[in-house]
Amino acid sequence: MLRSVFQYLSRSDWARSSLSGWGLARRASRRFVAGETLEEATQAVQALNRINLAATLAHLGEEVTMEAEANQARQDCLALLNAMDELQLGAYVSLKLTQIGLAIDFELCMENMLEIARAAAVNDIFIRIDMEDSSTIDQTLSIHYGLRRQGLRDVGLVFQSYLFRSEHDLRSAVEAGIPVRIVKGAYQEPHSVAFRKKSEVDANFDRMAEIALEAARDHGSGSASKNGRKPPQTAIASHDEARIAHAEGYAQEIGLPKSALEFQLLYGIRAELQRALRAKGYPVRVYVPYGAQWYSYLMRRLAERPANLWFFLSNFFRR
Repeated sequence: MLRSVFQYLSRSDWARSSLSGWGLARRASRRFVAGETLEEATQAVQALNRINLAATLAHLGEEVTMEAEANQARQDCLALLNAMDELQLGAYVSLKLTQIGLAIDFELCMENMLEIARAAAVNDIFIRIDMEDSSTIDQTLSIHYGLRRQGLRDVGLVFQSYLFRSEHDLRSAVEAGIPVRIVKGAYQEPHSVAFRKKSEVDANFDRMAEIALEAARDHGSGSASKNGRKPPQTAIASHDEARIAHAEGYAQEIGLPKSALEFQLLYGIRAELQRALRAKGYPVRVYVPYGAQWYSYLMRRLAERPANLWFFLSNFFRR
């Protein structure tokens, strides 16, 4: 029930207008969002880099419906890439295609994505395309494979374990040598396309992690770059310690080096877990969102697992 409530709130204009001005929500967002400006975001990444943690930088925003806004999002991403190169940040960029025009026009989005991917390649920075709700998946995959045909291969994908189709899509991606990130997912989906039970989502997450880890072993994808700009082929993104333990155990079982498996966690949550995984010798990357459009991001994190409401509130008062 709570999951549906938070998913609804993430898309509701009236809720966004009301809750964005709510003091507790704004204070909570500042705990889990690096700030509203590029400068604040880069400072957060520099702090992470100083303790040997890499980062993913994500300028928040999605579901853009006007071409001018999509083009502005492209320019914002190009500015981010320039700042990352100038500051030599140990980070890569994550973006959503609906932020750069996917909901407006496929060709507009493709043109914007091509410009971003080419700029990233010049600066030797990896790009990760986030997966959004199920209605966008086929177009997202089409754009990604279009980039590969243009020779732009330092671009990764995300696969969500709560969707029935994800295992098949993941297998195709790893066979092509595409760097992948495994997550649970947080969008509201019809029963026809998504698992409903947490146990089913978890089981599929573990199965997908095994597929990705085996591909990393078989394809010799190598290790994460030392400068933090490029990940290994397989990234496991979760705060669920059972999922993390399963990935660790399976990687050891198949003989995958620790350097070839990256764990990814969210900014502002479980700093001790980030440090513990890094101390074990794994590459660890922290997802660092920034920007004024923090509301939908916060609601989806709560929708992922409603118990996170208390988790977020408790983390608000302690590191």
